Order: sequence, then C-alpha cells, then structure tokens
Amino acid sequence: MRRREFITLLVGAAPLWPLTASAQRSAVAVIGLLSVGSPDIASPYDAAFERGLAERGFVVGKNVTIERRWARGNHSRLPELAQELLHFNPALIIGGGNVVALAARKVTSTIPIVFVIASDPVKLGLAKSFAHPGGNATGISMMTARLVLKRLELIQELLQQKATVGFLVNPDNQDLLQEIDEVARSTGRTLKVAKARNQDELEPAFRQLVSAQVGAVLVSNDAIFFNLRAQLVALADRHSLPASYEFREFPAAGGLMSYGPSLVANFEKAGIYAARILGGARPEDLPIQQPTEFSLVLNSATARSLGIEIPPSLLARADEVIE
Repeated sequence: MRRREFITLLVGAAPLWPLTASAQRSAVAVIGLLSVGSPDIASPYDAAFERGLAERGFVVGKNVTIERRWARGNHSRLPELAQELLHFNPALIIGGGNVVALAARKVTSTIPIVFVIASDPVKLGLAKSFAHPGGNATGISMMTARLVLKRLELIQELLQQKATVGFLVNPDNQDLLQEIDEVARSTGRTLKVAKARNQDELEPAFRQLVSAQVGAVLVSNDAIFFNLRAQLVALADRHSLPASYEFREFPAAGGLMSYGPSLVANFEKAGIYAARILGGARPEDLPIQQPTEFSLVLNSATARSLGIEIPPSLLARADEVIE
C-alpha cells in the first residue's frame, strides 16, 4: 500500500483560557459536539474521536461526556445549536466542517474549539497561523483546495484524456469555492461550477453539468455532500458522469474513485487534541495539523459500468480497488 507523505506543521505559543478542563478536573468534563449531519451516519467518526480521547486517558461515560447537537443538513440551525451547547458549560467544542467551526467560533471566543475542516483556517479567520493559532481554535485542516489539482490529474489519467471537468460545490461554503477557484486559475485550469446546497438542488446541478458537456465531475469536500453520498453516487450513475470524490466512503458506496485523507484517522487526531486540552493544554499551543497520508481508491465495477478501462499505471498506484 502506497502513501503520499506531506509535512505536518509544528509548534505554538500562548495566553490562558478561562474555561478549560483544568478547571473541571473534579467533575466529569463535558465536550460539546456540533455537526451539520445526523447521528445515523456519524458512528465511525464518533468512535474514532472517542478512540483519540481514550488514547490520552479520557473515556466517554467515565471521566468525560459528550453533548451532541445535529443540524441534520440545515446550515441555518448551526448558530442556534452552537448556542445550546454553551448551556452545558463545555470544556471544549468539537466541530466538523467549515460552517460548523465558524458557527462555534461565533458564539465563543474563550471555550476551546477543535475542528476538522476542509479549508485554510487562517483565511477563514479561525487562526492567525498554522504553527501559532493564536486564538481559541485549533485542529485539523484537510486543505481540500490543494487536492483538487491532484484529483483533476487522476480522473483525467483514468479517462485517458483531458476532458472538460465540472465541479460540484455547496454555495454556502463560499470560502472553499474561492480557494478552489484561486488554485484552478493559478494553473490555467477551468472548472465548470455547479452549485447545490441540499438534496433538492442536486438533480438540477447534475443537469447543468450535463448541459455544459463536462466529461467528468469533481465533488467538493462538504458535510452536506458527504451525508448525501448515496444520492450523489446514484445521480452520477444515472447521468453516466465519471465522478471523483475526496473520501473513500464514496467509492465504497458505488462511486468511481476517491483521492484524499482518511476522515476516520482525522477524527481520531481530533480526539487526541481534545484530550490534550482536557488535560490542560491550550489551543494556541497546539499547531493546526494537516493530513500526512492520502489514499487513491478505485471502484472497478463502477468503471466497467461506465465503459472505462482503468489504466494499469493507475491500478498499480491505487491503495485500494473495490470490486
């Protein structure tokens, strides 16, 4: 199995936080978990987060408890749900996704926030720098925009041609769209953008891509799209559009291919960071991490159904081929 190694940024600096686990050590610490998704799809990532906590001695139900709030795909509920979590006096808040991290940051500048996000946290205003976050938020940035060019290269290699490529994005995730546009323009690439913020808008977005005569589509890293992955895979199949995704969960659900980091691994890292904060560490002392391993996953059955013959060179580099 091959891995693509990148560099993780190091070190940090200082002030004191008025509300950390050190102030709660005599009691069971409370973690507030804020998600744009729903509990039915969260179990592998919840389990990974809890493993990270346990690695540092914090066991859910024993010396830590988690209060969860789910937006169930409705971004507009995030501010209200973030505010609800404050009623539990949490030692920290964990949030997955750009809009979730921003919603948590909007309601508190003192309670530590651990995030797992797609974009550059400095551009989002969540941190001053990767090495020295300088505020109450830290965590993992998957730097999705930087992966877009690699995903574009891989799907064109799979198709064995330089097809016009579409890009499906959630318009509520404007920061990510801007980052990806900057990356594409910097290399002279053009992506045909289609937008969808919920399930009802997916079909029109795919029709738009078909009308634009794209030869393939890249689906952006977005919590809504992740929750709707079965529907996305079905739409790509219905419209005979080769599609590339960021996470393995998509080809596991029948999607053509993915290239990106492991969500499970990154939520486990978030759990370790949360445990360090519960143990007294300060978020501004914890540098923002980036993934160090990226996997290429191919679904050969989907390729066959699309009439695509996977090149031997790509098969040789794949970390996993789903039959």
